Amino acid sequence: MGIDGRTLGRESVELPQHFPAPAWVEHDPGEIADGVERAVAGALRQAGVKGADIAALGITNQRETTIVWDRASGRPIARAIVWQDRRTTDECQRLRDAGHEPDVRERTGLVLDPYFSATKIAWLLDHHQARARAEAGELAFGTVDSYLVWRLAGGAAARAPHVIEISNASRTSLMHLGTGAWDERLCELFRVPRALLPEIVPTTGELARTHGFAPLPDGIPITGVAGDQQAALFGQACFEPGDAKCTYGTGAFLVANTGARRVRSRHGLLSTIAWQIAGETLYALEGSSFVAGAAVQWLRDGLGIIRSSSEVEALARSVSSSDGVVFVPALSGLGAPHWDPGARGLITGLTRGSNRAHIARATLEAIAFQVADLVTAIREDLALERREGAAGPQSPGVAGRISDERSTVARIRVDGGAAQNNLLMQFQSDISDLCIERPLDLESTARGAAMLAGVGAGIFANVQQAAQMVEHPERFDPTMSDSVRAEHLRRWREAVRRSRSGFGLEDDVH
Repeated sequence: MGIDGRTLGRESVELPQHFPAPAWVEHDPGEIADGVERAVAGALRQAGVKGADIAALGITNQRETTIVWDRASGRPIARAIVWQDRRTTDECQRLRDAGHEPDVRERTGLVLDPYFSATKIAWLLDHHQARARAEAGELAFGTVDSYLVWRLAGGAAARAPHVIEISNASRTSLMHLGTGAWDERLCELFRVPRALLPEIVPTTGELARTHGFAPLPDGIPITGVAGDQQAALFGQACFEPGDAKCTYGTGAFLVANTGARRVRSRHGLLSTIAWQIAGETLYALEGSSFVAGAAVQWLRDGLGIIRSSSEVEALARSVSSSDGVVFVPALSGLGAPHWDPGARGLITGLTRGSNRAHIARATLEAIAFQVADLVTAIREDLALERREGAAGPQSPGVAGRISDERSTVARIRVDGGAAQNNLLMQFQSDISDLCIERPLDLESTARGAAMLAGVGAGIFANVQQAAQMVEHPERFDPTMSDSVRAEHLRRWREAVRRSRSGFGLEDDVH
């Protein structure tokens, strides 16, 4: 990517997924590293530039995906356990039953869920007879950013740094959100040896330099790293409190910047680090729905309703409405704000007149409904923070100003593959009753990594200068009446209730 924001070259390499058991999802770390090497080489070819022309590298990654490798040989002890993997559900429930969730939530901003890294680490150590080696310091843990920095910087032979960027560290359930450091109490609770953990580092600044990475010469600095959702937030120039973005990929991830003060969610959201730049740490609220684009893939692969994902919009547009059909895509349980791994997918409202087009339209609407629930939760959390901030001991001038800025979400900036779908974006605007802004380039995650690298390398003097790389030429404004919106939401909430009843937990939030 050029300094003016133009994408000079782009290459995608599909990463194989491995499903060794029901609800298990794995990646091969070697395939991750090889894929990155091929993608970088391909992008350089497309751009028509040489490796020596690269000023700095940025990295963005799946945040909770967990890798443990041998420090000396560099060999992983097993495949990576992916964020979607649910194998540690029982362990999370055991910890919850023992009463640990309130303390975990206060320290980390996260709920007890197999989504996060800590229980994945313990599982790998226990099931690969690796605990003694971890305690002896022979093994290293990292999320994908840690592993890639280590590999790109030459690994053990080059004494590559073992680091993790702070937004990624905040997703492990092992970092204290207030201190930005590993928490001894959490390490003990999750049975993760401290000797296994990397050094937590800021989002920007020189983390390492390339060494022995074939597409690039040695010495190219790695100067910006962030988890994928934080990188997208940065890549959408959501720099002010209340700015929010939603990435529509396999799942849908809504993240709102909350500024320099952590907001404790009362509505099932996660508090997390947005980024740490020049000594300043910014926080965010996040809601995740586990199945978004994956629901469209299920229509294609599971039901055979469409032959390719690109067909879904035209099919959905062939009917004027879903005609009362509601789909709850709880194919991997429900994420925020419900956090119910026992929920199951459900289609309601079917009649003899229902056809595949109604189901296709209900699928797109389901993606938007899930995000609308997250918008509502964020708005309620920010409004509560505003009221409590105004009543707190802080200076009224400062506290009031900060709280007012964070009191609402007026728009969402969108990215990801499904954001190309105009029908989905208009329904999202209608059901959430807010403006949707769509950038010219939907690869906001990669753009954010490039922007962060530019800030870390001093190419941009500050984040505001980096924002020149972002354009939002398209917008969708709400046109739905309040009464129609209310009826849509009533049917949706009743369907969600049914998807949860009889399958496990029924409370909206643990």
